[in-house]
Amino acid sequence: MIRQLITTASLALGVSLVASAGFAAGAEDTYIEDYDFSFEGPFGTFDQMQLQRGLQVYTEICSACHGLRYVPIRTLSDEGGPALPEDQVRAYAEFYEVFDPTLFDGEGDFRPATPKDNFPESSLSNAPDLSLMAKARAGFHGPYGLGINQLVKGMGGPEYIATLLAGYTGEDKEEAGAILYENTAYPGGWIAMAPPLYGDDVVYEDGASTELEDIAQDVSAFLMWTAEPKLMVRKQAGFNGVLMLSILAVLLYLTNKRIWAPVKRATKKQPAE
Repeated sequence: MIRQLITTASLALGVSLVASAGFAAGAEDTYIEDYDFSFEGPFGTFDQMQLQRGLQVYTEICSACHGLRYVPIRTLSDEGGPALPEDQVRAYAEFYEVFDPTLFDGEGDFRPATPKDNFPESSLSNAPDLSLMAKARAGFHGPYGLGINQLVKGMGGPEYIATLLAGYTGEDKEEAGAILYENTAYPGGWIAMAPPLYGDDVVYEDGASTELEDIAQDVSAFLMWTAEPKLMVRKQAGFNGVLMLSILAVLLYLTNKRIWAPVKRATKKQPAE
């Protein structure tokens, strides 16, 4: 039985390494920029203004094809996120229409969205939903796709997305009736998605830079928030946990010393036989 388990585990490990090696071989010619996002590190936090800018980029450009079906619109007012006022969230929700199956005696119809609704799904069948994209791409970096750079350098999904959006070279080719675009960040070097950003695509009210890389970082930070809306809460909980465990360890050490101190003194006083 144990021999069978060892054999099965070895085969699974071998298949995993072969698949990972194949992935690395296809991705060795890609380049991922290590951007310095504010939310990286154990004490990093989301930049509220950057999230609002990223929401604007998503709304004006990305939402034409991609959706965020796992993200409730009401969370745009959450602390630690874009933190929009509730009246702005209600006005923003009306920008979208959602299908309500309860209208017209169960026949259903579209109505303006409310903050209780989620963002609409992707409008194109071949356009992936972006709700969890930053998490899905978090393990892309490092040798054999094991996420080593994410652990050591803090490089994860947001870096991949930002580099991808800014990584188009301007070259394209036709292959099997489809147009492919050269991209230095995409595995294999060619991607079917046309460049969504060119720089100066939006106008920010706060006067922030609208260069291509800056816009790419803004929307990447927003997509990271959609994938990890409670990231700050988890970091705070982790910090509190480590602090409490540290205090507990010190107390246990002092208690142990106090309990066993008389025993040690008595042992030292006993004459040698």
